[in-house]
Amino acid sequence: MKATSLGHAGILVDTDDGSILCDPWFLPAFHGSWCVFPRNDRLPAGLMERIESPDFLYISHIHGDHLDEAWLADHVDRSATVLLPGFPTRELENRLRALGFHSIERTRDGEELHLVGELRVAIHCETSITDGPGGDSALVVSHAGSRLVNQNDCRTHDLDALRRHGPIDLHWLQYSGAIWYPMVYDEPPDEMRRLVAAKVESQFTRALRYVEALDARAVVPSAGPPAFLDPSLFHLNVITGDELSIFPDQRAFLALLADAGRRGILAVPGTEIDASTLDVVHPLDDASIDAIFTDKAEYLAEYQRDWSARLAACVEAWHDPTPDLVETLRTWWEPLLAIAPELCAAIDDLCVLDLGDVCIAIDFRTGTVAEWDGAAPGYRFTIDRRLVETVVAERAVDWSNSLFLSCRFSAWRVGPYNEYVYNFFKSLSEERMRRAEAEARRRRSADGDGMADEEIRLGDWIVQRTCPHRGADLSVFGEIDGDEVVCTLHGWRFDCATGRCRTSDGHDLRIRPATDVRD
Repeated sequence: MKATSLGHAGILVDTDDGSILCDPWFLPAFHGSWCVFPRNDRLPAGLMERIESPDFLYISHIHGDHLDEAWLADHVDRSATVLLPGFPTRELENRLRALGFHSIERTRDGEELHLVGELRVAIHCETSITDGPGGDSALVVSHAGSRLVNQNDCRTHDLDALRRHGPIDLHWLQYSGAIWYPMVYDEPPDEMRRLVAAKVESQFTRALRYVEALDARAVVPSAGPPAFLDPSLFHLNVITGDELSIFPDQRAFLALLADAGRRGILAVPGTEIDASTLDVVHPLDDASIDAIFTDKAEYLAEYQRDWSARLAACVEAWHDPTPDLVETLRTWWEPLLAIAPELCAAIDDLCVLDLGDVCIAIDFRTGTVAEWDGAAPGYRFTIDRRLVETVVAERAVDWSNSLFLSCRFSAWRVGPYNEYVYNFFKSLSEERMRRAEAEARRRRSADGDGMADEEIRLGDWIVQRTCPHRGADLSVFGEIDGDEVVCTLHGWRFDCATGRCRTSDGHDLRIRPATDVRD
């Protein structure tokens, strides 16, 4: 088995029995803010032909640096079979079907699937609200005694589950930042430096914990950092190490791996790694690869010149102001606030969107959206109006993905971080908001047991309302799949006839046929 880096989280896995294309990202993401680092626009024609005609396609999640819809639409053969993570929603599946991919293999969380010959895969899903209602995932590929784990930026909670498939040869792992915090916040320079240092340390600590737990023969730092080529964002690139940015490059993490006695492999777009022998073949000579990092300022400057017209076009395409923006958001968001009382209670404050010529207030205390009247807010986001108009015109249901990851805004808050504010902006559809509200209700109760005695109807069955695993509300997350009840929040399965949990012993579900219900 051979793994070829395509840049960022992109990998092409080649085996004698078939190939798997993972998270190919080539075009600028997040409104022209993120580009692939090192650049991957100069891959050889032969490699591009292999990339564009895989046997299988795996997209880990729906963020723009993993799901490059514009590039997929023009480049990847639609006969490829999609290996679909078992997420609780159909968003990823629907978007891939809209691109013309109709051969879909929907996997079950953590279950190994035989594809062809000796090629087997397992996809492990994470679906906590911090991952967004759409979820995130990690891929395990096994072939002829070799094994690769593509964890990308999935914050896997059960690392033992990834190891149960057997010893791991290659572990591809995110280590760098993939968030806008803390750089967009209004903080003095000294406090910003402290926050940046703390964030980088936490990123590295988490990544090293994953490395130690999986204990692979070699680790490949991947899924970051991006390159910021827009002049207004160029300061987010870490070049000297003194920048106020959470985006260190591969060298920093490779040094930590070496200090920990772990083998790290530097991969640039086009690098091929044999999972059995761990032999590495780079597309460039050592001096050229070294120059990417030692002469990083010039490397990024050339990259910026080459892409300047394309990036300028991204910004030029932002939507012009519309006369009814406040009313559009009011009619869109107030019904969502109405179905999310627990989420609103967890915020319990005023959030203002400062768009320059208009300020919009989201009052989580009253469930209303209106033009701001000057009342003191607890949260404020300052954003170019045209960018907001753009995501509104797109009816984007996850502003973390469609707006905030662009880093093209500034933020301020009175108190500490409140994840429920961002959970609201991740959940701007009825389906997403119902899931976000169910998770808020579960987490704000002691342990979800407040609904444990209640029962609901699912299809032809009466079941307890809360999942025995983590108390998820089955009126929102429960589905009937053949002879099983499935909790789609974490993928746990229960036998309809007996209630026995088929995912883990000791978590049986109370269930009976609906015909037992008396009038």
